Amino acid sequence: MIISKRRKRSALKTIVTRRISALSPGDWNKTYPDVLESYDFFRTLDDSNLEQFSLYYIMVYDRATPVGAAVCFLMDYPMDSDIGGPLKRITGFIRKLKPNIFNLKILFCGMPLGQGRIGVTGKADIVMQAILRRIEQIAKKNRAAVIVFKGFDQESAPLLDPLKKLGYSKIKSLPSTELKIDFKDFEGYLKTLSSASRYDLRRKFKKVDGQVDISLETVVELKEDALQEVYRLYLELVNKHDMGFELMPVDFFRNISRNMPKHARYFLWRIEGRLVAFMLAFVSVDLFMDYYLGLDYSVAYKYHLYFIKLRDTLNWCIKHGIKKYDMGFTGYDTKKRLNFDLIPLCIYVKLRNRALRPVYNLICKFIKEG
Repeated sequence: MIISKRRKRSALKTIVTRRISALSPGDWNKTYPDVLESYDFFRTLDDSNLEQFSLYYIMVYDRATPVGAAVCFLMDYPMDSDIGGPLKRITGFIRKLKPNIFNLKILFCGMPLGQGRIGVTGKADIVMQAILRRIEQIAKKNRAAVIVFKGFDQESAPLLDPLKKLGYSKIKSLPSTELKIDFKDFEGYLKTLSSASRYDLRRKFKKVDGQVDISLETVVELKEDALQEVYRLYLELVNKHDMGFELMPVDFFRNISRNMPKHARYFLWRIEGRLVAFMLAFVSVDLFMDYYLGLDYSVAYKYHLYFIKLRDTLNWCIKHGIKKYDMGFTGYDTKKRLNFDLIPLCIYVKLRNRALRPVYNLICKFIKEG
C-alpha cells in the first residue's frame, strides 16, 4: 500500500510503500547514484520471503522530481537476543527501566545488511525533515519504542548530526573494513604487510598448495544443486557465529543473481568437486563488496580457506581493475593484520518515550564515553 502526504507550505511530496516495486526504478536510483545496493537489491529483499524484519521505503519528490529516499526496517527484537555492539547495551538498559518488556520494537533507518545510506539530491535539510516526519509516523503506527539510524559513516555527519537536537544520541558502532588495491599483483600486496604477516601467509599458501588442488569457479547464477550447497555453507556460518538479524532465506541467494546479473557474482571453491567455500560479491567498475562468505569448517582451518579466498579474490580484483575491496564487518583483528582500513561508523538512537528519555540519554552518554 502506498501512503502519500503533501505538507502545507511545502512543494515536497512524500510516499511510503512496503514494496519497492510501487516506486519508479529510475526515481529511486537517481537519489542513490553509484550505489551497488540499488533498486534491484531491495527488489530482491522484497521477493525473498523475509521473516525477521518488515521493510518500508520512503520517497521524497519536489513536484515530479525525486529529491530524497530512505529505507527503514522494523524489527521485533527479543530482549534476550544479541544484535551486538552498542545496541546490546542500550536494550539491556531499557529492560532495567521497564522490566516487563520481553520484545522491543525497533525502527531502523539504513541498510538491514550493511552500511547505512540516505539518498538526497535536493536541499538536504528540507528533504531530511520530510523523511523524519514519515519515520516518526511509521514508528508511531507500529508502536516502535526506539528509532535507530544504523551504520552511517563520517560523510553522513552533516546530514545526521542535527538529529542530536531532536533527542537522538550519537554512538560509535562497529566499523566497516576496506582495502585500497594500488598494487600490480598479489606479491605487491604481500609487500604492504608486516614481515610477520607476510611470512605467515606464505607459509600457509606453501603448505596448502603442496597438499591439495583447490579450484575456483566464478558464476553469475547458481544452478539449483549449487544453490543448495551454498546455502548449506551459509547456514553453517550462521550456526557458528552470531549473525544478529542477518539470517537470509534461500530465496535471497536464488533471486539476487536474477535481479542483479550485472553486479552479483558467486565465487565457488571446490576440492575434488566438493564445495568447501563460497562468496557472494557485488562488483562495479572499481568496487568489490564481499557480501556473504561460507566455509566448510570440517576443512576450513586445515586448508586455510579464508586466506585462500583472500588470495584468489585479490587476484581477481587486480585482473579486473578493481580499486577498492570492501570486506564488511567483524573479524577486525585478522583484517587489520591484512592491512585493511577500519571505516568508523555511527548509530543515532532515540527512545520515543519522553518520560524515560532523560535517563535513557544519560545511559547513551555513558555508552558513548565508555
